[in-house]
Amino acid sequence: QVQLVESGGGLVQTGGSLRLSCAASGRTFSSYAMGWFRQAPGKEREFVAAVSRSGGTTHYADSVKGRFTISRDNAKNSVYLQMNSLKPEDTAVYYCAAKGGLTSRVRNEYGYWGQGTQVTVSS
Repeated sequence: QVQLVESGGGLVQTGGSLRLSCAASGRTFSSYAMGWFRQAPGKEREFVAAVSRSGGTTHYADSVKGRFTISRDNAKNSVYLQMNSLKPEDTAVYYCAAKGGLTSRVRNEYGYWGQGTQVTVSS
């Protein structure tokens, strides 16, 4: 089992940057593929990015490709989301999630979730 706690959200202007962090508890962090999802008001939670257990493979939603970078540090039990060139449409609550096995873009395959951190991009 793993517990996840996100941090780093906030208010930023269009074109700005934020770095989200997700700290995981437990000794088996490296056995989980990790993902970031987001949910805007009135919308379903959507995939943003995922990283494999080793960190060697990453996947991105088309809407963030080239602007966001997911990474992980297994020694620190942490996963990060560097967000650059932010747009108002990036405004959402961002969630960190963990799953066993391979990476996935499918929300329902992730069994562990953090509480979320709010990102607001002003125009």
